[in-house]
Amino acid sequence: MRGAIRATLLLPLLLVAACDGREESAIDNLANGANAAQVENNVRAEAMALMEPLDPPKPGTPGGLPADPAPIAEGAIDPDSGQGAAQVVQGYYGLLEEKRFEDAQDLWDQQGAIGAQDDAHFEARFRGFGEIHAHVGAPSEPEGAAGSLYVTVPVQVYGRIAATSKPFYTLRQVTLRRVNDVPGSTGEQRRWHIVSIAAYVPPAVPAADDATEAGNAISMTDGMVRKP
Repeated sequence: MRGAIRATLLLPLLLVAACDGREESAIDNLANGANAAQVENNVRAEAMALMEPLDPPKPGTPGGLPADPAPIAEGAIDPDSGQGAAQVVQGYYGLLEEKRFEDAQDLWDQQGAIGAQDDAHFEARFRGFGEIHAHVGAPSEPEGAAGSLYVTVPVQVYGRIAATSKPFYTLRQVTLRRVNDVPGSTGEQRRWHIVSIAAYVPPAVPAADDATEAGNAISMTDGMVRKP
């Protein structure tokens, strides 16, 4: 029985380490009484160190966020402002990073298709990603329409593909909505909620005498799973 347990513990270690001989060290450590969980953690840490590092494009370069002298504010801000909407986006991707998918879904408009989707289907959207991280850019100014306010927030999403551990980088554009402060509206309706996440669309560049200025617009990328 003891030998069977040891073989079971060794299996994930061998899968992680087989390519470079580290399985021999793992077996020796286990044979000498080392804690199996610690040995596995050590092997995984070594494997991660050999992976291609995550190095998303810098702001102002192709694939990076627009260079902006006033990024998302830190600390206490007006939750009803555009910066408040950007903080919701920051929180959303933080929850995805922690794999707290149910909490992340709560930040969507619950009347929309994604917000109302069952938990299992929402979580399945992210099954292909081993890691998810994000850099949040500066929000647009709130714009009114039909009794609501809308804000768009650019996001650079990056991480690793689960199947290969290869890095991915993509630019996305998150649109959020809140109901105006009108009689009869609830506190929940007056909070920012995500209504869509789509490919990033660079803002229009005004015509300029210097044509090279217009040529510096960030190109679009869209590598995330598309929402149906």
